Amino acid sequence: MTSTLTPPTADRPAPARTGEVSRRRTRVLALPEARWAAAATVLFLLALPLQLAGAPAWTWGPLYALSYATGGWEPGWAGLRALKEKTLDVDLLMVVAALGAAAIGQVMDGALLIVIFATSGALEALATARTADSVRGLLDLAPATATRVEADGSETALAVEDLTVGDTILVRPGERIGADGRVLDGASDVDQATITGEPLPVPKEKDDEVFAGTLNGTGALRVRVERDAADSVIARIVRMVEEASETKAPTQLFIEKVEQRYSLGMVVATLAVFLIPLAFGADLTGSLLRAMTFMIVASPCAVVLATMPPLLSAIANAGRHGVLVKSAVVMERLGQVDAVALDKTGTLTEGTPRVSDARSLPGSGLDEEALLALAASAEYPSEHPLARAVVTAARERGLPIRPVEDFVSTPGVGVTATCEGRLVEVGAPLRLLRGAPDAASARVTAVVGELEEGGRTAVLVTLDGAPAGVLGISDRLRPDAAETVASLASLTGTAPLLLTGDNPRAAARLAAEAGIADVRAGLLPEDKVRAVRELERGGRRIMVVGDGVNDAPALAAAHTGVAMGRAGSDLALETADAVIVRDELATVPAVVSLSRQAHKLVVQNLVIAGVFIAGLVVWDLVGHLPLPLGVAGHEGSTVIVGLNGLRLLRESAWRKAVG
Repeated sequence: MTSTLTPPTADRPAPARTGEVSRRRTRVLALPEARWAAAATVLFLLALPLQLAGAPAWTWGPLYALSYATGGWEPGWAGLRALKEKTLDVDLLMVVAALGAAAIGQVMDGALLIVIFATSGALEALATARTADSVRGLLDLAPATATRVEADGSETALAVEDLTVGDTILVRPGERIGADGRVLDGASDVDQATITGEPLPVPKEKDDEVFAGTLNGTGALRVRVERDAADSVIARIVRMVEEASETKAPTQLFIEKVEQRYSLGMVVATLAVFLIPLAFGADLTGSLLRAMTFMIVASPCAVVLATMPPLLSAIANAGRHGVLVKSAVVMERLGQVDAVALDKTGTLTEGTPRVSDARSLPGSGLDEEALLALAASAEYPSEHPLARAVVTAARERGLPIRPVEDFVSTPGVGVTATCEGRLVEVGAPLRLLRGAPDAASARVTAVVGELEEGGRTAVLVTLDGAPAGVLGISDRLRPDAAETVASLASLTGTAPLLLTGDNPRAAARLAAEAGIADVRAGLLPEDKVRAVRELERGGRRIMVVGDGVNDAPALAAAHTGVAMGRAGSDLALETADAVIVRDELATVPAVVSLSRQAHKLVVQNLVIAGVFIAGLVVWDLVGHLPLPLGVAGHEGSTVIVGLNGLRLLRESAWRKAVG
C-alpha cells in the first residue's frame, strides 16, 4: 500500500476553474453602473489627449459631452428622485458643480468629477453584487439530495427540503450530510470546519450531533433528522449574513456627514448671490457671472479631494503590502476600531495540524524517531488529516516510510497495517487500549492526559498489540501571532479576545501562547454574532478577524470585518471589509495604524480646503473676484490637498504604520 489519496478540502476555496476570470468579467459588465462608468471613463480618456494636444474643440467637445451624459445621468436622476423626498444629496450637487464648471469653460474638470463619481458608484454596486452571490452560493455546501431510509429498509433519494423531522437518512463515505440531526448508527470522522472552525475532523458515533453541509469521512452513518432544512445551522448562517449586512448601520465618509446642510446651503447661497443683486437693479450678466463664480469657488471639489486622496493612497499602500481594503469608507472605519475579536483556526494558527510531541513508552524498544517512522508507515495510505500530519512530520525529519500490507482503516478507531512482519495500530487511545494490561494502560492514560490537558490531540501507536508510544498533534500558532496581539492591544487600548468553535482546552492553550486572556470557545456562528453584538452594545467598535464560513456572520455584523485571504472561504472573503491577501497577521495592526494616519491627513486637508473656500467666497461677496482668479484659487486648493493626501503612497508611511 504505497498510494496516497487526495485529502478532502471542503472547507477551503477550490482553485480557480477554467473560465472563472472570464465569468467574473461578464458579471461585472452585467451591472449597469459598471457599463455607464466604463463608457464615461473611455470617452474622457479619448477626449483628454485631444484637448491637451490643441485639437479643435469640435473633436473633443462632443466626447466630453457624452462622458457627462453616460457618467452623470444615473447619479443626477437619483438626486432628482431624492429631491422628490425633500432630500438634497451630494451626488446631485456634484453633477450640478460639473455642469457649472462646463458652463464657464472648465469642461475637463467637470468631466473628471463625473468620472470619479460614476466609478465610485460602480465599485459599490460590484461589491454588493459579489457579496450577495457568495451568500447564495453558501447554500451549495448543503447537498441537494439525501438518501432516506424507509421503514422497510429500502432507500429513497429525495430533495433535502422534502425531509421532515424524524426521518432517517443514510450518509455514505465522502458524502456531505443532508440535514442537521443525530447519529443513530455507525461511526465516522466528520469534517465540520464550515460550522465550528475546528481544524480536525471530529469522531462521530451513536447519539452524536451532526450538521448539514459538513463532510463525512470514511464511515457510513445513519442520521435521524432533527431540524427542517430551513432551520439548519448552514441556513441560519445565510440568514445571519444577510440580516447583518442589511441592518449594519450605513457608513459615510467624514465629510459626507455634513453633506445635507452643505448642499442645501450652497444652493441657497448661489441663488441669493444671483437674485439679491438683481432685486437692487444689478445687470443680469454681472449677477450671473458672480453667482457662477461663487458656485465654483464654494463647490466641494476641494473638500471631496481633501478626503479621498489620503484614503485612496492608504488603500494603495496597504494593497502593495498584501492588504485589500475594499473602499475608502472601510479604510476610514479601520482607524475607528477600539476592540478586536480573533478567530483561532486559520487566523491565529496556521490551520494545519502538525505533530508536536512523540512520546515512546518504556519497554517498547523504540526511540521517538523510530516511533514516528513506524506510525508514518502505517498511516501513509490513509487520507485522514491526522495521518497526513504524521506522514509530513516523518518526511520533515528525513525518516524512512516503509511499505505496509493488510492496511485497514476503521472510522472512529484508527488504522491497522503490517509493517515488516509486525502488526502496527495507530488511532484513538481509548479504543486501542481495550484488553491492554492495567500497568500499560495506566502509563498510556497518564501521557494522553498530559497531552490533552495541553490542548493536543493524542494518538496511540501499538506494536503487536502492546502500547509503543503516543503522538501529540496540534495546530501551530502563527509566528507573528503574539506580536500582533500585543500591537492590537496597544493600538486599541483593549486586549483582543478569542472567539472560536474549537474545544476549550485547545483554545485556552493557543490563547495563552498568543497572550490572550479572554477566551470564548465552543461557539457556533450565532454565538459569535451574539458576542459581537454584546460588545457593540457596550459602546465598542469591534473588528473581527476570521477566515471560515462560520466566521462570516460575525464579519458582517462587526463594525469592521477582516478575512485571512489565503485559506479564507469565499463567503468570508466577500463578506469581509478587508482581506489579508498574503496571510501575514502582523499587517492587521499595520493597516489600522495606516488608517489613523489617513484620518490625520483628512483633517489637515479639510482645514486647508476650508480656508481657501472661505477666503475666495468672502472675496467674491465683499469685493470683485475675477472669474479666472476664482478658478485658479479653487483649482490651486484642489491641487494642494491632493498632493498632501498622496503622501501616504510613500513606503515610509507603511514603515511608520508597522512601527
